[in-house]
Amino acid sequence: MGSTWPSARDWIFSTKAFVASMLALFIALYIGLPRPYWAMATVYVVAHPLTGATRSKSMYRVLGTLLGAAASVALVPSLVNTPPLLMAAVAVWVAVLLYVALLDRSPRSYLFMLAAYTLPMVALPAVDHPGGVFDLAIARSEEICLGIICASVVGAVVFPAKVSNVLRDRLAQWMGDAAQWAGDMLSLRDAGAAVSLHQSRHRMAADILALDQLISQLSYDTETAARIRDAKELRGRMTMLLPVLASLASLVETMQRDEAGVPDQLAARMTAVSAWIRGEAAAPPALEENTPPALATAVASTAYERLRELTALWQDCVALQRRLGEAAPAGDWQPVFRRWNVGAARHYDHGMLLFSTGTTALGIFCMGMVWILSGWADGASAVALGAVSCCFFAALDEPAPMIRSFFIWNVVCVLLAMVYLFMILPRAHDFEMLVAMFAIPYLLFGVMIAQPRLALIAVPLAMVTATDIGLQGSYNADFQTFFNTNVAGVAGILFALVWTLLVRPFGTAAAARRLVRASWGDIARNATGRAPHEHDHLRARMLDRLAQLVPRLAASENERSTDGFTEVRVELSTLALQRELPALPEASQHAVRRVLQSVAGYYRDRLEAKADAPPEALQRRLMRAMQGVAERADQASRTAMSALVEMEVALFSTSPVNGKQ
Repeated sequence: MGSTWPSARDWIFSTKAFVASMLALFIALYIGLPRPYWAMATVYVVAHPLTGATRSKSMYRVLGTLLGAAASVALVPSLVNTPPLLMAAVAVWVAVLLYVALLDRSPRSYLFMLAAYTLPMVALPAVDHPGGVFDLAIARSEEICLGIICASVVGAVVFPAKVSNVLRDRLAQWMGDAAQWAGDMLSLRDAGAAVSLHQSRHRMAADILALDQLISQLSYDTETAARIRDAKELRGRMTMLLPVLASLASLVETMQRDEAGVPDQLAARMTAVSAWIRGEAAAPPALEENTPPALATAVASTAYERLRELTALWQDCVALQRRLGEAAPAGDWQPVFRRWNVGAARHYDHGMLLFSTGTTALGIFCMGMVWILSGWADGASAVALGAVSCCFFAALDEPAPMIRSFFIWNVVCVLLAMVYLFMILPRAHDFEMLVAMFAIPYLLFGVMIAQPRLALIAVPLAMVTATDIGLQGSYNADFQTFFNTNVAGVAGILFALVWTLLVRPFGTAAAARRLVRASWGDIARNATGRAPHEHDHLRARMLDRLAQLVPRLAASENERSTDGFTEVRVELSTLALQRELPALPEASQHAVRRVLQSVAGYYRDRLEAKADAPPEALQRRLMRAMQGVAERADQASRTAMSALVEMEVALFSTSPVNGKQ
């Protein structure tokens, strides 16, 4: 429980954000900007506990604001006399930019996200005065740029928090989790530990997605190109480590179910590797290039091969982690693991993304038509805040709970703004007293932003509270204007919530099911042959899909027949067989091709709901193929044997393989 409380680092960040927001507000008031509260709110939109992340958000917010403001200037004067067409243009703009933002999982996505909802926030309030849209866009850009400059300067000068330091801490935690999983599994623990091992590997897979954001922000943290390259290499090795560990764990469990158990020679080597990974030995144990004769069974020899891969990958991970911790690493890094690489490909569920952005656009259009047809004077605020609600949470599988929280907290913010505007601010006789009055709520907002689990709600709340109060150069509070404007904003969020509940009743379970089916489709399409130069791309997409699937499986209440690792192991095996196929004898080639055809057919049947379990014919073909490749001792045959055993254990884990090499 203690880990959920704010740390000293969180309070430092909150104080920095508050200082920057008050500085932006002071300058905006001093130079007479029309809406100084936007400068204040912008600080909290771009503020981040890490200096590099603040820089990236600041740059992209400037560009996104300018893009959205320019679109407003282009659309409003030309379409103001045809309101339905204007609303359609706004909805299409939001959908296109939001779709691009969801495709780009780097900090650059913030540019497109901001441009998406800046248009309705600038364009719709200007509908009654289209001639002033240019001045409004310029003023909004000036206020936002001022807030960005203040946030960036304060973040960089006052106790800057480097991305590289946090990345090293996260990497150390991930390596610790991996060491625990590997150590427990290599120590031949009982099956009773399976649950904890299962949770450990799922946590490791999910953490890789979080590391992606940190690594992408390194380039904004004054880091060298070599350090960024090392971080990307380490991320790739960490990704490769997951299927290797999962494979080795499954192979060990298979041998433990057999009467012969784990061979003593293999157990001794596993113990030595475990001691080294746990830090009980200074150097990795020497493992022979070829499988020792004592490990003659197919499963034991495959497990030994995975042990060698694990050792090489762990050496690379340790070396890269050490380099990232050094101020000036010496020389170039040379990898130990060279078997296969992971490319830069990603998995995108375009169908789900199109549905999410399409329903968001349709919701905005419907809100706009309600505003237009009803003649609601303050309806522009409702549409604008409804658009913000939809955009902020569009990336979530289940956005409705977050929009519901945003709605509830927005009501709280309106009440807080009312208390401030009509009871507290009239007593502020100078700027210093104004700062003191804002300190408590905004220091709390800053602490919430520093907590990843609360940031998605805290950022829009900080922005909305500032705009609800609507602080101007002189005190001029009108209750009727305040009430109408803010009730409109709350109504917009409520509309977004109801709309989301209606059009997106499904959630995490559906997204997980689509990811699993995407893996089946990949295997069905690619098992029967792909050019070797495409293999890196396929591995990268498959492992990225695994990293997306694991946290969804953990969040879903429905039990599933797979955790994603089985599909990864099967697809890696098919790629290995395809790579070695030309070097095998003709008879073995024929047997392996029949296996690949059966695998493709099985996963096609799964997609069409014609099969739940792999057919016995596939197992027979696997056995025949293993008998064929076992007759030769060359490298291609050994690799093919390892891939065939891996596939057999992954698909038929209850029937151990005991074929001889």
